Amino acid sequence: MDQPLPSPTIMATTQPLVLALPKGRILKELMPVLKRAGLTPAADCADEDSRRLRFETEDAAVDVIRVRPFDVATFVAHGAAQIGVCGGDVLMEFDYQEIYAPLDLGIGYCRVSVAGPVDAPADDPSRWSRIAVATKYPNIARKHYAARGVQAEVVHLNGAMELAPALGLSKVIVDLVATGATLKANGLHETEVIAEITSRVIVNRSALKTMPERIGALLARFRDAIA
Repeated sequence: MDQPLPSPTIMATTQPLVLALPKGRILKELMPVLKRAGLTPAADCADEDSRRLRFETEDAAVDVIRVRPFDVATFVAHGAAQIGVCGGDVLMEFDYQEIYAPLDLGIGYCRVSVAGPVDAPADDPSRWSRIAVATKYPNIARKHYAARGVQAEVVHLNGAMELAPALGLSKVIVDLVATGATLKANGLHETEVIAEITSRVIVNRSALKTMPERIGALLARFRDAIA
């Protein structure tokens, strides 16, 4: 007599899909979307003091990992997570070919901008041959200035970019801007907007090919959650 097949629930829970989420502001905005999608994670996922990094969700077929925003794309690109949520700035900076970004969630609104000192003398960027830029986005900065024939000499910082112009590290900064309050508090202002940013659902391309039904069903739940 043939053995009965395992139930869909048992099959799904043997190897849960891994959903990579970013710590911080985006995660807070994302929680209502996860709830509507039936993917609410364990309560301590939203607790920045929690030492856990992997969390069960209300769906036994999906686990969540909570990582730095810049690391979400890396986990998904290398297949450690099959699906994730990250800002468009991360996708621009890393440009992983292994990632497919099918869905804009319409949250996490901000922009990647150039900013400089408020009291800096007016200067014509078209006359520059090179410029010192402090940023955590070296690829975005280099591409932005290369398109104008300007060589960007990047000072790679992971934080406190706003200090760089005043302390002589750079002429300008390229950074993520939401309200502009931090720029203003440090004597800077936006001079250019490179890109408007929102958060997107991203998928590992290989996972999409090997498990299209599971990934597709998860994407459909995200679409319904933001409809």
